[in-house]
Amino acid sequence: MEIKDGLYYSEDHEWVRVEGDKAYIGLTDFAQEHLGDIVFVEAPDLDGQFEAGAVIGAIESVKAVSDMHTPVSGKVLAANEILDDSPDLLNKDPYGQHIAVLEMADRADLDKLMSSADYAAFCDKEAE
Repeated sequence: MEIKDGLYYSEDHEWVRVEGDKAYIGLTDFAQEHLGDIVFVEAPDLDGQFEAGAVIGAIESVKAVSDMHTPVSGKVLAANEILDDSPDLLNKDPYGQHIAVLEMADRADLDKLMSSADYAAFCDKEAE
């Protein structure tokens, strides 16, 4: 399982990469590994406003359908349209493919997320 440094992580197994006031949100390696082969990604609507923790889409795999949550509040600026035709890219490179980009409403949301070290410990506990 790969966990990248320099990202923020949620308990719902999403990662956040911050660039200025933009938050790129994706699915962690832990999550994609447990979901199995991903066959469909439902991305959020552009300009949608969401609170941190809200469901913004869904990930469908051959095993299950899982809600996608946003770890930060804000407005959806973009969705990764490449995933419409190639959702399996989340299995191949989960940190190289974001699902959505939000304009963050409150940077304090980041304080509630985990560092890579904290997320590794969290995943170890979940795997027990």
